[in-house]
Amino acid sequence: MFGKLDFILERYEELNEQLSDAAVIAEQNKFRELAKEHARLDPIVAKYSEYKKTKEDLDSNKELLNEKVDKDFKKMIEDDIEELSTVAQELEEELKILLLPRDENDEKNVIIEIRAGTGGDEAALFAGDLLRMYFRYAERVNYKTELLSTNEIGVGGYKEVIFAVQGKGAYSKLKYESGVHRVQRIPLTESSGRIHTSASTVAVLPEAEDVEIEINPNDLRVDVFRSGGHGGQSVNTTDSAVRITHLPTGIVVTCQDEKSQLKNKEKAMKVLKARLYDAELKKAQDEMAQNRKSQVGSGDRSERIRTYNFPQGRVTDHRIGLTLYKLEAFLNGEMDEMIDALQLANQAELLKSSEE
Repeated sequence: MFGKLDFILERYEELNEQLSDAAVIAEQNKFRELAKEHARLDPIVAKYSEYKKTKEDLDSNKELLNEKVDKDFKKMIEDDIEELSTVAQELEEELKILLLPRDENDEKNVIIEIRAGTGGDEAALFAGDLLRMYFRYAERVNYKTELLSTNEIGVGGYKEVIFAVQGKGAYSKLKYESGVHRVQRIPLTESSGRIHTSASTVAVLPEAEDVEIEINPNDLRVDVFRSGGHGGQSVNTTDSAVRITHLPTGIVVTCQDEKSQLKNKEKAMKVLKARLYDAELKKAQDEMAQNRKSQVGSGDRSERIRTYNFPQGRVTDHRIGLTLYKLEAFLNGEMDEMIDALQLANQAELLKSSEE
């Protein structure tokens, strides 16, 4: 581990020199890439410097013990050694976590797709609950949100809704939401008080940058048509809706919420790029068999990941076995405890894999 840390320190010093070079500063793309690498290494170097300083102090105190000192001073030194040893051990564990394989998409914005699954209108209403939950969470952590596409059922629910979440580290926080979310509650229309179970599926995609995904215009079929649904009369009077089909993969994206055909096309392209980038990621992960996926971070959208039980007021994440008895607060966006626990479980899985 320390050989790797010394190499990182050496690379960090090289980056400091390169980033002050006028020729590098003039090349915007190169400067941006080097600055990104520098920012990624910065917390590791800071923690390693703190560790080395602690070790130096520890060694100095151990040397003092070999000298002739009075009893009281010796006791002080021994106390210092004990405290510094604990700090050094804690810093070493923190460095292990900082050196874990890093998800290159963690700092990216995300596109989230929610689709009603089994359960009819009740599943669509639950999809609406999930949408509001993510919007409230984003508001709490100062992320921006933007609706990209909606397919409403007219009573506050959605057959499908797609939206963007923009903010530093959005993917690192929300990537564990991919999967099947199950709800258990008594519908308003249920006269006998019977609990119904329904589900919605969530897909969290890192937003692709233009440099990462190049799309050949000849691979696209773009259809325009008159909007339908709950867009209002002004939306329905022109051919503003856009459907983009990516011919090589068969991926189809439709956007019709905006009055402007151009805006609908821009939103559809953003979703298409994210889906294509996500498909490339999945392909790369499948090909890297030696890079074992952790249970927490697999993002399998067919996997039931969480249950929201209204009669008991609880939310349970099945991957880590965590149950929180504060469903109302959770649906109001207070998701930090669950997200932190998922991140810690993923770190523990990665540490276990690195030690095997």
